Amino acid sequence: MTTRMPAGTLFIVATPIGNLADLSPRALETLRSVAAICAEDTRHSGQLLSHFGVDKPLLALHEHNEDALAQRIVSRLLAGESLALVSDAGTPLVSDPGYRVVRAARAAGVKVSPVPGACAAIAALSVAGLPSDRFAFEGFLPAKAAARRERLQRLAGETRTLVFYESSHRIAESLADMRAAFGDDRPAVLARELTKLFETVLDGTLAGLHARVEADDNQRKGEFVVVVQGAGDDAEAQLAEGLRVHAILGQHLPPSTAAKLAAEITGAPRKALYARGGSG
Repeated sequence: MTTRMPAGTLFIVATPIGNLADLSPRALETLRSVAAICAEDTRHSGQLLSHFGVDKPLLALHEHNEDALAQRIVSRLLAGESLALVSDAGTPLVSDPGYRVVRAARAAGVKVSPVPGACAAIAALSVAGLPSDRFAFEGFLPAKAAARRERLQRLAGETRTLVFYESSHRIAESLADMRAAFGDDRPAVLARELTKLFETVLDGTLAGLHARVEADDNQRKGEFVVVVQGAGDDAEAQLAEGLRVHAILGQHLPPSTAAKLAAEITGAPRKALYARGGSG
């Protein structure tokens, strides 16, 4: 009778988001102990591993091949191999591929163990000085302007602190759209290049942050986390909901009619809806 080997473990390993000293001793020990490492970008992760003297086979795992590779990875785990999964930077699966592999491993009864570490969203939240007892992570907004604005309008009444990722190519446009959806005076923080040489953390209103980004080319370079305070009192939340409804109605009705109906539906001030939603 053949005795089956115990299944291996899938380790979800956080890597630095910039400062290499942030790789934990446990993470390094885990990467050295596994049979192979699943990486979003094998070239990028290979440079990190080389820096730490880790010589392990790398398996490319990204959004285009994750479904196809999931069962192959699970088969290796069931055969007794332990594997690690890393992303390009930070904690895997946070706006990165990997959840399908984790789901397949758990469904097969394989142990999935986290090796915690850096995460840009949490790092930004920790220094923002905005309410952090309740927050909503929204990841990257849609690249297309119309879809991005629709998403933000839907979030305008959210009372939790909002956390977004954004690229250098769209940071100015996204801040402009946030101003339109949340209002110029909404408190926010812009965290850029966290843990890296040119780290900056700017705070103020959305209008103020947008102006600073527009005025300084350096503030449009790098990787960004935008932290936005949630809708505050009932009146602000009511206005946000009115703007959301107005945006939907405005796709089919004249602005004045859309504002009148949105005000009747939500109780928000009609003049404010017309002024903020305006002529679309």
